[in-house]
Amino acid sequence: MTIANMAAEAPIVSVPFEIERVRADFPVLRQEVHGKPLVYLDNAATMQKPRQVTEAIDHYYRWDNANIHRAVHQLSERATQAYEAARNKVQHFINAAQREEIVFVRGTTEAINLVAQSFGRSRLQAGDEILLSHMEHHSNIVPWQLLCEQTGAVLKVVPIDDSGELLLDEYERYLSPRTRLVAMVHASNVLGTINPAQKIIELAHARGIPVLLDGAQTVPHMPVDVQELGCDFYVFSAHKMVGPTGIGALYGRREWLEAMPPYQGGGDMILSVSFDKTLYSDLPYKFEAGTPHIAGAIGLGAAVDYLEALGMGNVAAYEQELLNYGIEILAQIPGLRFIGTAQEKVGVLSFVLEGVHPHDIGTILDHEGIAIRTGHHCAQPVMERFNIPATARASLAFYNTKAEIDVLAAGIKRVGELLG
Repeated sequence: MTIANMAAEAPIVSVPFEIERVRADFPVLRQEVHGKPLVYLDNAATMQKPRQVTEAIDHYYRWDNANIHRAVHQLSERATQAYEAARNKVQHFINAAQREEIVFVRGTTEAINLVAQSFGRSRLQAGDEILLSHMEHHSNIVPWQLLCEQTGAVLKVVPIDDSGELLLDEYERYLSPRTRLVAMVHASNVLGTINPAQKIIELAHARGIPVLLDGAQTVPHMPVDVQELGCDFYVFSAHKMVGPTGIGALYGRREWLEAMPPYQGGGDMILSVSFDKTLYSDLPYKFEAGTPHIAGAIGLGAAVDYLEALGMGNVAAYEQELLNYGIEILAQIPGLRFIGTAQEKVGVLSFVLEGVHPHDIGTILDHEGIAIRTGHHCAQPVMERFNIPATARASLAFYNTKAEIDVLAAGIKRVGELLG
């Protein structure tokens, strides 16, 4: 089935919320760029923030600013309550069984580094294998390479097909007696491919192999239930889900986190310290050394509130309708070729235009007020797989509209007229 046929056969879904009311929550969307109304289509890089999130952060700094877990005064107690309330919100958002299974980190990258250095370094030996896919972001490659250099373990990479789908038969073949961990992206930031996570986990667990999923591109765009998935670790960033930068979460099954040594040492992760011995705090605090990003966690909690008010099922349905429309409209542009045509996708439209470098596409579109991403998207192995240096990528969010996709299509046609 071609991608155009996929769009034609997709069911029509009505808009599940008032789009103009939603857009009013995002002041940044009301500006002009180069004299043109902003069309923001770089959501896979970072999403814009609703006023509810910025107001929550502002309220903390105006009224509750204090360090947490350490003092008995009123401000510290309010700050601690808000910080821990955010942990509860994240727990319920991804349906973790216990709040102790949610560790606040700087983002997806730090969460993966934490698992690599704590879980991996204490368990892997020379010759052990870590299984990745060919569609990984650099953040799910480099931490494992560092671990391999430290332990003598080796990376194994499962190939993908020309549509950007994981080759499940090859994946099963790559699962070996030496495989100690599977670490894969849930949805690709370049291709949009949604991997069959439950099947990946089922096949790994049948062999006693734990699984980490990179959920940076799924948590903002579809319901995620870590208990239903059955994954061992799940990681994501707040800034890709309308929250602030510098904060994210690691979900880990309690039995794994209990068995893992601390990732970093310092204040707030200890029960007692002497020059002879240190006793570490219970979960999740033994992984949160030093003063955390308190305002960031509170902002993440506000982002969760915002998304839950919309309903993640509604978000997924609306973005799927936008994606189908984008595929239909952009497929009509002469010389445009999609990179990533999997059957199951989040709202990512990566493409190349015959005879035009993606950077030139991005520059010309910027002057039309359209913000997209161009380059390798921190996924150079994906570029090598498709034998291209870069792509142009328009990535969608629930506050985008079909009218904005029309503006994008008109802009790409203008690029073709100028440079094609």
